[in-house]
Amino acid sequence: MKKIFLQPNEISAVSKYIRVAPLKIRRVLKQIQGKSYLDALVILKFLPYRACEPILKVLRSAAANAKENKSFIEKNLLIKLALVNVGPTTKRFRPRARGRAYQIQKSTSHITVILMI
Repeated sequence: MKKIFLQPNEISAVSKYIRVAPLKIRRVLKQIQGKSYLDALVILKFLPYRACEPILKVLRSAAANAKENKSFIEKNLLIKLALVNVGPTTKRFRPRARGRAYQIQKSTSHITVILMI
């Protein structure tokens, strides 16, 4: 995970250990990157993917951080960067025939959203 340095006109929010695969989250983040905050809310509300809910939470958290910490106005915010990193994988086993076991890997994600004026 690379370190991100913020400018004075930027604010961020991070959500870790989300139980959705990073590829599934990445296809939604591509839709909202570069859009305004209000447009992104509308897009996320109507996309049919399960990954939209945790992204929406992170986006609202970043907007709340901007409003409370730096007194930014929500309607002026733009999504500068929305990215997802791979989190730790939990490993589970499924019983199979003849006493064998197959490994199931449940991937997790870390979502980062950076807003700017």
